[in-house]
Amino acid sequence: MRLRRERFADVIHRQLALFEREQRGLIDDCVAAERAYDRAARDEAEERYGDYVDLVETGTELRGGLRNNYASTLDEDGAVEYEEALNRAVLRRLRRFALEIEDR
Repeated sequence: MRLRRERFADVIHRQLALFEREQRGLIDDCVAAERAYDRAARDEAEERYGDYVDLVETGTELRGGLRNNYASTLDEDGAVEYEEALNRAVLRRLRRFALEIEDR
């Protein structure tokens, strides 16, 4: 159990809420693409999965760009702390966009 709240919890909560509002169409497209992949016939599955991955990569890049922009306003230690906290929050709240976020 954590005894203190994370330093960046409020800003991260607001950033993720904003991302969810602004990228609602992309999020919905990811859900639809994942469903299409799940239902695809064997001969279409690879293409459907590629469509899904492309959408997830777009969301991950957008999320990573926002993360990097905010982190650039912090000192080095603060940026590391923020990035780690954000990555944990994305993993909990927007799991599909947590994939490969370290690389963005």
